[in-house]
Amino acid sequence: MAQRYGGKYSPDNAAHAPQPKAPRKSRGKPAGARARPLYLPGLILVVTSLGGGPVTLVTALVGGAVLTLAAWLLQEGLEAEAAYNERKVARRPAVPRKMLASALTGIGVSIAAYAGDSGIVGSALYGIAALALHVVTFGIDPLTNKRMEGVDTFQQDRVARVVDEAEAHLGAMSRQVETLGDRRLNARVDSFQAIARRMIRTVEEDPRDLTGARKYLGVYLMGARDATVKFVDLYRRNKDAEARAAYEALLDDLEKNFAARTERMMLDDRSDMDIEINVLRDRLKREGVHLSNREEK
Repeated sequence: MAQRYGGKYSPDNAAHAPQPKAPRKSRGKPAGARARPLYLPGLILVVTSLGGGPVTLVTALVGGAVLTLAAWLLQEGLEAEAAYNERKVARRPAVPRKMLASALTGIGVSIAAYAGDSGIVGSALYGIAALALHVVTFGIDPLTNKRMEGVDTFQQDRVARVVDEAEAHLGAMSRQVETLGDRRLNARVDSFQAIARRMIRTVEEDPRDLTGARKYLGVYLMGARDATVKFVDLYRRNKDAEARAAYEALLDDLEKNFAARTERMMLDDRSDMDIEINVLRDRLKREGVHLSNREEK
């Protein structure tokens, strides 16, 4: 008995199918939180060297600075790696922060050991051990670009650049609004960003949508970022209710336009699939295969 086609591209199901939920960025523990405890060793090194004389103190200050820089690079590297893992199309980090952090950790530990009278050989061994443990614990940076099969390199590079720019604008918006400490406003910005990231994911899944979405992910998000900066500056000074209402109305308009554009992109994808199916049916008919007869059986 024939079974009616009812997939996600079915015309009958298109209007009734549940819309995919837009991905939300978690406000839980950030990816770089694992690196925060590593800010302590540099501080401890300096504090414990205060009574050791000028040479020991200066050596400890240098070692502490190197360890602190390593912790900061590790934090940035973990956040960059998390963003890389979340995306389907991504370029590798331009600066290998995690690997630099491992090297600096080894150097910092060597300096700390030397300040503690471990000698040159002993200090070097401590440094090598610290470097190895750092790599084992935190790994290394992504070394390759993440690509999708069946799409040329040039097109994927274009998508990666636009997505990087869009995520930078969204990140700037979040950082600005978070300075106000207003949870309801944070949630409102998150809601808009979820819709914007739905468009980003749609473009990543099908780079052909980039042409229609480029203005949204570039010009419009840049405008939203600039409007956020101005609003936060004004609202922080005088808590202007009218300015807040105007900003939230702007987010409403942007959200509706982004959602509508994303929906049109998805409908275009379904239309393209329908065309491909019809072409395939015609080709099979020319080969003597009649699908209608097979479906009725």
